[in-house]
Amino acid sequence: MRNKLIASMAAILASSTAAYAEPSDGKVKIGILNDQSGVYADFGGKFSYEAAKMAVEDYGGKVLGVPVEVVTADHQNKPDIASNIARQWYDTEQVDTIMELTTSSVGLAVQALSNEKKKITINTGAASTELTGKQCTPYGFHWAYDTYALAVGTGGAMVEQGGDSWFFLTADYAFGYSLEENTGNFVKEKGGKVLGSVRHPLATTDYSSFLLQAQASGAKVIGLANAGMDTQNAIKQAAEFGIVAGGQRMAALLFTLAEVHGIGLEAAQGLTLTEAFYWNRDDESRAFGKRFFERTGAMPNMVHAGTYSAVTSYLKAVEAAGTDETEAVAAKLHELPINDVFAKGGKVAANGRMIHDV
Repeated sequence: MRNKLIASMAAILASSTAAYAEPSDGKVKIGILNDQSGVYADFGGKFSYEAAKMAVEDYGGKVLGVPVEVVTADHQNKPDIASNIARQWYDTEQVDTIMELTTSSVGLAVQALSNEKKKITINTGAASTELTGKQCTPYGFHWAYDTYALAVGTGGAMVEQGGDSWFFLTADYAFGYSLEENTGNFVKEKGGKVLGSVRHPLATTDYSSFLLQAQASGAKVIGLANAGMDTQNAIKQAAEFGIVAGGQRMAALLFTLAEVHGIGLEAAQGLTLTEAFYWNRDDESRAFGKRFFERTGAMPNMVHAGTYSAVTSYLKAVEAAGTDETEAVAAKLHELPINDVFAKGGKVAANGRMIHDV
């Protein structure tokens, strides 16, 4: 009787351990949800999907003996559309985690939904510090950069170079507000002053009235608290107005070197920007950049490299946890160091922010 009881207990333990180690649905499924047709299509877009697939391929295509799938969708920069896609992915398509999430309003909405569903999100495209601030969740991670890092990087450099008076041209939604607030606070901490700001709708094409206000302010620096095509269009039109030629400086607070090619070197003269990744940094990043270019025809920016890193780290966490169960994987994401082509010596803080040198 005693031997039968021991054998039964051993069988139960073995079966429960096997169930814990076996990923749900016999696969691990990652969703890349971002803007693929609007103002941020070149910022992350379909190239982030390619970066995610690269990470899976480099990992061997499997984790814990099951295949890893990557799916993608265009959220059109609309939180309601993004939330509907995320809900469908979770409820009917067995998606385990959603990443990228360019556009802060979308990132915040999907992170909140994922918290309800007890699913992990890793934001690599959204910027707002709210993701790890007032609206942080146990399952939300912020990977590549945030508005505070951009404010310290670009704002700090400009103030040190004498740019101690600012006027902001700000995208009229959560990301723009966060970027303006973080940068403005940093400028004032360093002894500078903010002379004013003006807000523009997302995907504006005519910046003339906004730029005229910025020019008339007399500020030494015009801070562009926007991104993607909004920033590109504002810079091009500022060049037409002769703003930089007239002595004012432009601070592109969220801009990548890859996007400089989109506006041309002439329009980009005098521009200051901060980016969390540079493909020509070292041999490893150059090799990654070459492989990425062969797939996409473009060099990777911080969102693409950050997405590669996020997918890689998620798969490492699943393997270390021995399961794709959310609580266990989230714990490992907090625990494991990040050492890859994007970040060296990175670590995840208690609020989900991945901290790394820029």
